[in-house]
Amino acid sequence: MHIEVSTDNTIDGSETLTNLITDLVQQELAHLDGHITRIEVHLSDPSTGTTGPEEKHCMLEARLKGHQPTVVKHAALTLEQATKGAARKMKSSLESALGKLSDRH
Repeated sequence: MHIEVSTDNTIDGSETLTNLITDLVQQELAHLDGHITRIEVHLSDPSTGTTGPEEKHCMLEARLKGHQPTVVKHAALTLEQATKGAARKMKSSLESALGKLSDRH
């Protein structure tokens, strides 16, 4: 499973952050590795410069072999929480999609 991490211009996309995010996604989706060709992780902080609670956003796009991409989003107070939430949503979505495919065969 190939994982690409990108950030908007408000987040420092350091190697440390990239490794942390990659590890979080791999841990959550490891059992689906044989089905996933690539995962794109997009991190953003749309609340920069605004008043109110700071929220970080994580969007995951997973590509299953031979299928359209699946996209999920999650927002939380930290990038780590946002990534964990998005990875859980992706796990659920992909397990559901793969379950439906196996039911057809």
